[in-house]
Amino acid sequence: MNGECIVHLNDAVTLQLLGAHVARVTLNRPQVHNAVNAALANGLELAVQLTEDDPHIRCIILTGAGQLAFCAGADLNALADGQAATLLTARGGFAGFVQQPRRKPWIAAVNGVALAGGTEIALACDLIVAAEHASFGLPEVQRGLIAAAGGLYRLTRAIPRVLAIELILTGQRLSAARAQQIGLVNRTVVATELQQCARELATHISGNAPLAVRESLTIARAAFDHDEQALQQMGEQAMKRLRASNDFKEGPRAFLEKRPPHWSGS
Repeated sequence: MNGECIVHLNDAVTLQLLGAHVARVTLNRPQVHNAVNAALANGLELAVQLTEDDPHIRCIILTGAGQLAFCAGADLNALADGQAATLLTARGGFAGFVQQPRRKPWIAAVNGVALAGGTEIALACDLIVAAEHASFGLPEVQRGLIAAAGGLYRLTRAIPRVLAIELILTGQRLSAARAQQIGLVNRTVVATELQQCARELATHISGNAPLAVRESLTIARAAFDHDEQALQQMGEQAMKRLRASNDFKEGPRAFLEKRPPHWSGS
């Protein structure tokens, strides 16, 4: 990819390079509020693989097409037709994304409703920025289901436990303003500024040393899964890898020479 051209990975997902190191992945089924079908799951899994494999891409924005919805969850037509299994991929799980291994940071730019699986996709990202009219929710219990694509535990990790349990058991929606207030959302902006906000955040992240960002992200993601001793060992191992890199030398050198660093990612 080069420039800011849009690549249609399939009918449901597009990939666009924004500048040198930021990519935007768009769920492109606005006619059904970007609901997850087989094409979207396969396209999103491919988008993860492509961005992971591209050494120039350092941060990815995930958003939905249109102004009404980020993602409304599973496509009910697919569920009614007995095609629920097609909404999962072997590598990525639901939507080809929520369980997909990723080394690079993902920012969810939530441009409208993010319900059920849509909230779970946002929760699987590392940061969330939202338009003021956006909303979140896990209404599965209202349909006799559970939020089995990570929502039950990721929401409970992201916000105070009692608030998460209330949202999970009632199925009620959460406004963008309230989501920011309780720490689920990093930033809330007017809809016209959402993509620029996400891009500025992604550009700021991608301006840092890519190896250091990935190592830091790996340990931060693992914070709920290991005790402090294990996390300390992970940090020591990460520092050992970083000390062997060119960027480990470039950072202090650039600071002393009073110039921007030139990261090689190696």
